Amino acid sequence: MPVQFSFTDERVLAVLAHPDDAELLCAGTLARARDDGAEIALCILCRGDKGQPVTPVPELARQRQQEAAEAAHLLGAETYFGDFADGELTDDYPSRLRLIEIVRRFRPTLMLAHTPDDYHSDHRAASALAEAASWFCSSRGHRTPSEPLTTPPALWFCDSLEMLGFQPAFYVDVSDYVGLKQQMLACHRSQLQRSGDRDFTPLEELLVRQAAARGSQAGVAAAEAFRQHQALLRTRAW
Repeated sequence: MPVQFSFTDERVLAVLAHPDDAELLCAGTLARARDDGAEIALCILCRGDKGQPVTPVPELARQRQQEAAEAAHLLGAETYFGDFADGELTDDYPSRLRLIEIVRRFRPTLMLAHTPDDYHSDHRAASALAEAASWFCSSRGHRTPSEPLTTPPALWFCDSLEMLGFQPAFYVDVSDYVGLKQQMLACHRSQLQRSGDRDFTPLEELLVRQAAARGSQAGVAAAEAFRQHQALLRTRAW
């Protein structure tokens, strides 16, 4: 069954690798949190600069950032960009500090991140960075321009694309938000141009199929699946 709780008074930050990852994995949950009265934000770590379609897009990184901003506007989410190049994201200390500063600026009570063993190396690195930042953001010894948080935020790991290798611990009912997820995805025009590539999954099909499959498992029309990070001070009762 889907989890029944309210996001009222929460501050929810999704830390994801690429400009279109939120639409596929957690945009419905962010929208539900927004409608409950939460403050929501997206942190997109990579520029999306390497995913060129057959007909190359000039200044692709800038185009994808603009498309991500359009999608975030539909969601009503504050947006942060990590500005890392695709395929070059790594869990090193300078990268941790960059994300720690973003976390401290937004000051979330809950973070959403990629599952640690996801298929894409950027996703795995983003997961590791989010896990580290969710802890060190409250440590005074890790110095950035913004003040440390008083308490580490809770951390949820998102589903994997195509649900491969991910065992959900709970589901969030997003039946009312599939249309919004599709509208947001449609903003990513440069990425959707790759739909005919052999190494590329048609994204709208994936979005609808995965939301419906997770919904079927949870007994609702559409759902997004998560696991809570079982770590000291980052696990909470809801």
